Amino acid sequence: MITKIPKRISTALIHSLSSGVVPRTGLGYITVGRRAETEALTKDLASIEAGAGGFRVVCGRYGSGKSFLLQTIRSYSLEKGFITADADLSPERRLVGTKGQGLATYRELMINFATRTRPDGGALELILQKWIAALRQEVEAENSGIADEDLIILVGEKIEETAGEMVELIHGFDFAKVMVGYWQAYKTGDTEKRQAALRWLRGEYTTKTEAKRALNVGSIITDENWYDFIKLWAKFVTKIGYKGLVVFIDEAVNLYKIPNSQSRTANYEKILSIFNDTMQGKAEHLYFLMGGTPQFVEDERRGLFSYEALRSRLMQGRYATEELRNLSAPVIRLKQLTDEEVFLLLKKLRELHAEHHGYEMNASDEELISFLENAVGRMGAKTLLTPREVIRDFLDTLDLLQQNPEMRMADILKDHKVEAAKEDPDEVDDFLMGFEI
Repeated sequence: MITKIPKRISTALIHSLSSGVVPRTGLGYITVGRRAETEALTKDLASIEAGAGGFRVVCGRYGSGKSFLLQTIRSYSLEKGFITADADLSPERRLVGTKGQGLATYRELMINFATRTRPDGGALELILQKWIAALRQEVEAENSGIADEDLIILVGEKIEETAGEMVELIHGFDFAKVMVGYWQAYKTGDTEKRQAALRWLRGEYTTKTEAKRALNVGSIITDENWYDFIKLWAKFVTKIGYKGLVVFIDEAVNLYKIPNSQSRTANYEKILSIFNDTMQGKAEHLYFLMGGTPQFVEDERRGLFSYEALRSRLMQGRYATEELRNLSAPVIRLKQLTDEEVFLLLKKLRELHAEHHGYEMNASDEELISFLENAVGRMGAKTLLTPREVIRDFLDTLDLLQQNPEMRMADILKDHKVEAAKEDPDEVDDFLMGFEI
């Protein structure tokens, strides 16, 4: 039996999974398999904390669980004290674009800035306020009975000291100036200037003139330089007490779909720049994780492998195979869940559904096996079945059972008889071997 799940989390899980999207909370209650991949990625975080950079591509076909794995690592990162930022690419959000698509991705990352106490995003100002409050407590502890005026001066000096350490990086001078400006507005209660600083940090200014007038800075965040500011954020959050910055970029297949070859190449060049920076130690405490399909990675006409510099860095070693995988390589290719893992997943979903809706669970393990047998036969081959398809169909079946308590799963499945692939009549039998019920 799974642990008692808070109603808020079970609702999010049921709604997300039934809609075919990955939940942003509660993943630990239903996670199965992917132990080797998870251990490899969480091991990277120790290096990021120590000051290294990192870059990985999680590769799997639609519905295979790559987004689920990324969200699992995101939750783990937050618990370990990292800041996370995530964005799904789309035609409107790329790494580089002629119509602000790169800047749109940066803005999405800022919206989704998250901490352990604010896991759903929107944590940018919270991070700044927590930093100021921590410095205030530090100064008070070091100077008992200090007057308020002197306290403000000493806190300001510490803020300027931290901000000053950013100057050595590209655009660090203006970044530091805006941070100090935020503090000055914060201490004086100048809401307008405080919001102006946040707008600049979120990349919302469109002209340098507007930014100069509001904050007296000479630069703004643009399509061309947004990644430089991600590196600044990684250094800054580490300076103020976090372990590092973990950036998640999902749905990278949208780069593969860019019709213009020059635009596509420009985006791949940006990936190459990120890869080189993080792997060569030029971007400290920064970890990039991308999610994409095998086509996005391996297609030599339009995918990452069409760009020779990336192909040479990301291609699989000659001795690695589908079974003998190198999980230290930049690309992690997801294997299909085992039979036992799929079965365990259904058992967890069965218990989650019954607990959430408050009814007595009545689908037996034997019926779960029948459901899997039906699913494999309907798809025609085990290799075509993805976790997303299994989950959606299974939750739909549980909904029908819960709403029609007089029925059994066999009654629902009877109109969907198994039609195993003619080329391999043993496919379904092979899939079901080894279950212990």
